[in-house]
Amino acid sequence: MATQIEVGGFSVDVIFKDIKNVHLSVHPPTGRVRISAPNRMKLDTIRVYAISKLDWIKRHQVKMQSQERETPREYLDRESHYVWGKRYLLKVIESDQVPTVELKHTQMLLIVRPGSGVEKRESIVSAWYREEVRKAAEPLIAKWEKQLGVSSAWCYVQRMKTKWGSCNPSTHSIRLNSDLAKKPRECLEYIVVHELIHLLEPSHNARFTSLMDKFMPNWKHIREELNRSPLSHVEWGY
Repeated sequence: MATQIEVGGFSVDVIFKDIKNVHLSVHPPTGRVRISAPNRMKLDTIRVYAISKLDWIKRHQVKMQSQERETPREYLDRESHYVWGKRYLLKVIESDQVPTVELKHTQMLLIVRPGSGVEKRESIVSAWYREEVRKAAEPLIAKWEKQLGVSSAWCYVQRMKTKWGSCNPSTHSIRLNSDLAKKPRECLEYIVVHELIHLLEPSHNARFTSLMDKFMPNWKHIREELNRSPLSHVEWGY
């Protein structure tokens, strides 16, 4: 069930779900606000909650609207691409061999078959980013499972439109956004810790925050780094 309320001069989309806690998020590109709320929660209660978060909402709307968004990729020579927080200039090499991506000094070498179009080039780079995240995440997951005393069953890597990561405590599976390969490596570690802690605490409540503070004291600083330019499609959530 979905509805809409007016708070502080703007509209808030309210979606009722079978959940225990309220989740507030601000969505790109315009900063649209959405609240996911438990099915039985009254609208008046939700309105009071939204009013209490007005400063947070406005702050993140301004930040979202002022940051430069990543322009659509054309996969042409000297186009900028980011890998683990570093900028590389693309160099397209047409060759009759297996398509791949290589990093060499300050260049990202994209090896494609002659005549490959933008969609094919994009799919090759996207697959490479997924594999980069998968390889980097494996030792991090093993490290933090041991420290947190938890065990995950599966880790999926895919490009996600609204989240850097997610966790399903019932199946003990986590998902990681392949775009994390564009960010500094500590951002991937932060998301791994974030999702694994959800195996201990499913919601973003005070216990979750205290666990993050305990095991990764600088997590808020890393979260800010994660959401800096070049900004992708991912929302801010509360």
